[in-house]
Amino acid sequence: MMNGMKLIRLSLLVCLSAMACKKDKKEIVTGTSPDTAEKVAVDRFSAAAGHLQVRDASNGLPAANAPIDFDKPPFITQGYGPSGNVISYYNFDVQPETPAPIYVLVQNGTPVSGQLNIIDVIPGDANYNDFWLVNTVEVPSDYVANTITSYQQIKDKGYTISATTHIVNCPVVPSGSTASKRLNGESTGIIRGWYKNKVVSYFTFGEKDLNTVNGKIPVAPIYVTFNINPNQPNGGPSSGFKMEMSSLQTHNIASVLPADAGYSPLWSVDIYDNANFSMVSNLSTAQAATSLATNAALVNCPIVAK
Repeated sequence: MMNGMKLIRLSLLVCLSAMACKKDKKEIVTGTSPDTAEKVAVDRFSAAAGHLQVRDASNGLPAANAPIDFDKPPFITQGYGPSGNVISYYNFDVQPETPAPIYVLVQNGTPVSGQLNIIDVIPGDANYNDFWLVNTVEVPSDYVANTITSYQQIKDKGYTISATTHIVNCPVVPSGSTASKRLNGESTGIIRGWYKNKVVSYFTFGEKDLNTVNGKIPVAPIYVTFNINPNQPNGGPSSGFKMEMSSLQTHNIASVLPADAGYSPLWSVDIYDNANFSMVSNLSTAQAATSLATNAALVNCPIVAK
């Protein structure tokens, strides 16, 4: 019969052998699947998120988190370019000059294949912006895509974050939203990202490469007029852009086009008197019209047809 000491030695050997097996067995790390992850609820028209486009009982703006068709008014406008050529642009409401950060995970400077970009604010959050300043996050060589799905996790890991000067125009929208127009053959599909461990959807508009100027988004002037002048009761944006009869053609004038120096989809709005509507058809006539307000707002309106 085995004595007590032999039993103790045998038990120790079994325990050590089991520990060695666990140590040798490499843990398999898998990322979170965006296809099965929870989606973020987005409302661009709440009082917290909207400025010119705020939902009320009568204006018919889409419900919270309902897909938005940006190819229908009031989300798309037909105006004129500086020389009088017809253009179309989307209306993504007022945005601040300071971009919000978006985080791109990289290995040796190259984006990690399959990894979704990460943001930390959505419409309605403080400091949200459709315009994002690209920040790269250097991750280890053994990093597995989508194991990091929030900014908090980036901080907890202590990964190196490097800010660039590059800006991307990526409005966050409800899943299923559509905006079918772009310049330069750019994809019109929705892109997915991560927001606090949930999947977020956004468009991208790349008709012009943008970089910060003194930390701010560059702006360009646009000249607009409304059905009722803003100095009159119920006037300004709530009255709608003035249009030609039986047409969607406004006489809103973009001062520059995407191919021009100084173009930016963040427009500084100058409002002219609607009494001058018929005379305004290009940049020079817009500048000659009676001005009612300058720098009235900064709006995100990427040009998508010209």
